[in-house]
Amino acid sequence: MSHPPIESSITFLYTHDLDISARFYEDVLGLELWLDQGSCRIYQVSGDGYVGVCQSSGTKTPLTDKQSNVIFTLVTPQVDEWFDYLQQRGVVFEKPPTFNETYKIYHCFLCDPNGYLIEIQRFGE
Repeated sequence: MSHPPIESSITFLYTHDLDISARFYEDVLGLELWLDQGSCRIYQVSGDGYVGVCQSSGTKTPLTDKQSNVIFTLVTPQVDEWFDYLQQRGVVFEKPPTFNETYKIYHCFLCDPNGYLIEIQRFGE
């Protein structure tokens, strides 16, 4: 028996400063705001994929200096173009575009203002 259909997905990330995070996801990454819920802003990443950035209450979601337990991955054939685009906007990368032999992916890493790791990658080489 198969499971009921899934229409889309949203990855939620938490922040202590929603305005700074919103500027990053809107102005730096250039994502379109899909739904503003006040304390959460949901951005369309692609087709049916979304990322939500929510104000942390401080009690339920403690944030650490590095949110290394989450990687938000954007899949695109244009990794180098994204690298150039974001560098022109002042983004400092954790790792420039490189080929990962183990996983057969070409990718780079940066962090958002909350320390969440963002990977930009393409499969194969």
